[in-house]
Amino acid sequence: MKVYLIGVGMGGLDTLTMEAMRAIEESQILVGAPRLLEPWSDTKRTAALIRPAEIAAAIGREAEGPVAVLLSGDTGFYSGAKGLRPLLGEHEVRTIPGISSLSYFCAKIGTAWQDVFLVSAHGRAHNAVGEIQSHRRTFLLTGGQTSAADICVQLCERGMKDVELWVGERLSYPEERIVHGTAEALAGEAFSDLAVLLAENPAPVERPMTVPGYPDGEFQRGQVPMTKEEIRSLVLSKLRPARDSVIWDVGAGTGSVSVECALSAPAGVVYAVERDPEALELIGANAAALGAANVVPVHGTAPEALEGLAAPDRVFIGGSGGALEPILQLARSRTPSVRIAVTAVTLETLQEAVTAFGRLGFRDVDIVQASITRTRSAGRYHMMDAQNPVWIISGTGMETAP
Repeated sequence: MKVYLIGVGMGGLDTLTMEAMRAIEESQILVGAPRLLEPWSDTKRTAALIRPAEIAAAIGREAEGPVAVLLSGDTGFYSGAKGLRPLLGEHEVRTIPGISSLSYFCAKIGTAWQDVFLVSAHGRAHNAVGEIQSHRRTFLLTGGQTSAADICVQLCERGMKDVELWVGERLSYPEERIVHGTAEALAGEAFSDLAVLLAENPAPVERPMTVPGYPDGEFQRGQVPMTKEEIRSLVLSKLRPARDSVIWDVGAGTGSVSVECALSAPAGVVYAVERDPEALELIGANAAALGAANVVPVHGTAPEALEGLAAPDRVFIGGSGGALEPILQLARSRTPSVRIAVTAVTLETLQEAVTAFGRLGFRDVDIVQASITRTRSAGRYHMMDAQNPVWIISGTGMETAP
């Protein structure tokens, strides 16, 4: 049976292509979200369905076709067509593209979009501010847990109140609205749940090198302990953060590892947990100075201070205050497959970490000692200046917690 997957644009009939209109007229039944079926509710047989499995089952019950599945926007741009097509293997499937919200919106505001970074934050939590922070131009589909109004407020909270924004809602409908202004100017606006947003950040934060290892001198330190740059590079290689990782940095000190993690995971978030008030101030100062807007300082002692945080994908423990195993247990309980790295400068902490990783069933446990020797000038000579050896213990939790 012939099945059309039709991109109908924003929903207004003016953005429907002639090819799509002909396919709709030819079809015996139209399937899709209620909003998209409205123009044909009086003239066509319709079935209001959204989930791919339900749509595929409904198509399978039809005696004859064609059947048209109406999909918002373009079939190749964050469309339900991707999940539906594999379920229609026995049918003759034809895909008809539509006008995406991206191309429609950028045409409306008179700008090109070939250099825009694309993000779908619709229906899921997403660090949209982190994406805007790290890209010059960002287009977002918003809705659900990430609204346009929230993004405006969060930009202001993270020191990006001057980022220029365009927000569009109810695109292609008679009540279409497009507003333009800085994040600060739009922070008090209310927007519909389904909206698109284009952000222009004139000064995106970009790591000046492709690998971690900011020079130690880039960080404010005071009297607070700091993980040195060579060890930070090794720690990140063991943590393996992804772009959108949620990371706990326990015993964050000056926040040097937090900042490195945050810049490696611009779409994620780093919770820098520290009990020393002086260190907490340094974390905020260092994150602000190096543009790591996705570092969230957390005052408190682990594991208690970790209880209300989002479940972690990665955890770095630079200081546990004697509670190493309870911290590991909590991280495992929140995310069974969590990736964890611990640094130890004493044999007692090393033994505690190795024992805890084994007792909790971590896999791929790796134990490395790093002995760094720097040089210092002594007149016309260069003397060796050995640093304290550091052990790095890392591993990944099992998919099911023990």
